[in-house]
Amino acid sequence: MQGENAKSFMGTGFRFPVQVDETTGRMKMSSFEEDIKEAIHIILTTKKGERVRNPHFGCGIYEYAFGTTDFTSLKSMEREIFNALVMWEPRIQNIQVKAGIDLKEEGKLNISIDYVVRMTNNPYNLVFPFYMNEGFGENAK
Repeated sequence: MQGENAKSFMGTGFRFPVQVDETTGRMKMSSFEEDIKEAIHIILTTKKGERVRNPHFGCGIYEYAFGTTDFTSLKSMEREIFNALVMWEPRIQNIQVKAGIDLKEEGKLNISIDYVVRMTNNPYNLVFPFYMNEGFGENAK
């Protein structure tokens, strides 16, 4: 598949967070690579067990929010994120996850996720902020 055929195969979904188009009154949608990026965010911010109909969905990084930030915990977080993305986002491959301490903001980790979209072979990078001792970024403030 090439071009738009490959992109249309990647799908379209409701924009996250959910938004309403002011001119049409309809739900805003996201498509293609943006839909994948939003799906990754949903996977990472959903606790396992949080979805009643699918209790296995999500990522277990919340378990590390109040722990210590050492080499072992960073590697465990990377593995948890990797496994969640392999399990729940089949549109990506060649996933690499690297968690690092943000030296400018105490208690903040920057989780860098490199991946390739299967249908287009285009590489992408996403940096996800994770706040130790508080929970997730915007939700923690």
